[in-house]
Amino acid sequence: MKKIFWFMVTLLSMTLNVLATEYKEGVHYTVIREQPSLTPEITSFFSFYCGHCYQFSQMEVPKMKAQLPQGVSFKQVQVAAVGGAMGEEMTKAFAIAQLLNVEDVIEGALFRAVHEQKVRFTQLDDIKKVFVDNGVDSADFDAAAASFMVSSKVAQMKQAVTEAGIVGVPTLIVNGKYRIETGAIKSYDEMRQIAYYLTGLK
Repeated sequence: MKKIFWFMVTLLSMTLNVLATEYKEGVHYTVIREQPSLTPEITSFFSFYCGHCYQFSQMEVPKMKAQLPQGVSFKQVQVAAVGGAMGEEMTKAFAIAQLLNVEDVIEGALFRAVHEQKVRFTQLDDIKKVFVDNGVDSADFDAAAASFMVSSKVAQMKQAVTEAGIVGVPTLIVNGKYRIETGAIKSYDEMRQIAYYLTGLK
């Protein structure tokens, strides 16, 4: 029994050591600011015009939402710089979806419209049709689009992109302090595990 006990202790110690050294600053993540957010959070920066983001939204975002460590929140930011002029409109559309509490439905619908149905949006009214087709009242959309709350959300998303130094998507920022670097990551699953690991750092 003693041998088994010490074997388990040694195995646990080795596992903890691996976990402690597996993810390294400057390799797997970068510190982008000194002070972390007040509460632990994972923020996903994405674009509706990014094919990898579409895959990430289907494969990893549902897992991330379902498996978040206790006390950790999950947020998403649409990056306006991707998609040309319509990138700006997509950010506004995402802000409208958040304000109307239809984010989950509209996110999937917009991704499918761009990547499966090959819809070529040219103005916000084109995007509005996707909202209406998915149960959003036309007047509610117009009111939200013209609201201060949506303008404020758009400004906040743009500021978040700038502060995080986003140069590609999808990108995860953890606790407002750590940016996960995808160059050293082998899979989306590993990206998600690094995000969980970083939520525990100060």
